[in-house]
Amino acid sequence: MLLHSNIIGKGQPFVILHGFLGMSDNWKTLGRQFSEQGFELHLIDQRNHGRSFWSNTFNYETLAEDLKHYCDTHQLKNIVLLGHSMGGKTAMLFATQYPEIVSNLLVADISPRFYPIHHDAILDGLSVLNFDAIKSRGEADAVISDYVSDFGTRQFLLKNLYWIEKGRLALRINLEVLKDEVAEVGEALPSYSRFEKDTLFLRGDRSEYIGVDDERLITNHFPKAKIVTIVNSGHWLHAENPKDFFEAVIQFIK
Repeated sequence: MLLHSNIIGKGQPFVILHGFLGMSDNWKTLGRQFSEQGFELHLIDQRNHGRSFWSNTFNYETLAEDLKHYCDTHQLKNIVLLGHSMGGKTAMLFATQYPEIVSNLLVADISPRFYPIHHDAILDGLSVLNFDAIKSRGEADAVISDYVSDFGTRQFLLKNLYWIEKGRLALRINLEVLKDEVAEVGEALPSYSRFEKDTLFLRGDRSEYIGVDDERLITNHFPKAKIVTIVNSGHWLHAENPKDFFEAVIQFIK
C-alpha cells in the first residue's frame, strides 16, 4: 500500500515526515515556502496517521520500508529528507539503510537514542473522546484539557479531528494501534547504523529532546552532522519559530 502525500512544486525532491500524532498538513505552509526555492515537496502521512492506510504493524523498520516503497513508486532519487520527532527517527533509519537515495538528511528535535514512553496523558485524553456525545472541536478541546494543559499541544492534536459523515466527528489517527505500539516510538537507532553524507540536526532551545549528552551519539551515527539550535522554540520548533527554522534549513541544503 502507498502512503498518502501532498506534492507541491517542481525541482529536486524534498520529502518531509511528520511526528507522532501529526500529519502532512502540519507542514503545508513551510512546504509551500520550500517549494518556492526550487524543490518538489512531498509532504507524507506515515502509516496510521493522516490520510494514509491503517495497519496493526507499527515500528521504524516498517515506516522506513513504507518510505522506500513510496520513493520507488514515485521514482524519487537524490532526495532531501527532513523528519520531525518520530519522523526524524524514520528519516535517520531510512538514510542509513538507503544512503544512495538521500542527498541531505535533516532531523528536527530528536536524537538517535532511546526515549521512554511519555505520551500517556495525551493518549488517555484522546481515548476518552466520545463522538456519540461530542459534536464540535470546542467540546473535544474541553474534554482533552483535563489531560493536556498546554493549549498549543491540544490544538496540534485536534487537527486530527474530521467529519467522517454529516454530524459525526472522528480521528484520522489509528488510536488503538498507536496506543498498543507507543513503546516503538521511543526505540533507538540500531547501534551499527551510519550515514556518511551531510546531516543537520535542529533543536529547540526550550526542548530537552537533544541534550549535550546526545551530541557524541549523533556524530557516531552521522559523522558529518551539524547541530543548530532554533531560539524561542520547544519541541514543535518548526511551528513555534518557522522563520528561523526555514532559514536554517535553506542555508544547509543550498
